[in-house]
Amino acid sequence: MLKIAEERINILFERADEEFAQHPERSNRYVQMARNIAKKYNIKMPALWKRRFCKECNSFLKPGENCRVRLSNSCVTIRCLECGNTIIIPYVNEQKSRRRMKIEHTSQEGTDE
Repeated sequence: MLKIAEERINILFERADEEFAQHPERSNRYVQMARNIAKKYNIKMPALWKRRFCKECNSFLKPGENCRVRLSNSCVTIRCLECGNTIIIPYVNEQKSRRRMKIEHTSQEGTDE
């Protein structure tokens, strides 16, 4: 049952993404249906779709059309232009991993010489 529910959630979000240009209200309905399925079967929203909808007004978020995405102070800020809700996502871990990769890369170059 849980696997079927996850498949349905993925299908609904894919359809919401496809339908957004012609029918944004239909894509909002798909998001609402996907959230109801996740609540009913008590499963987490897939990471792929977790940040693609507003948790306040259940609208499907399409960057540049109905939401604004900004990078500032090691955070991604997503603002829904329909209800004004703001989602702040830190990206400190990504910066740390990038620094580690850079240090490892420079240390490997030094040993090869």
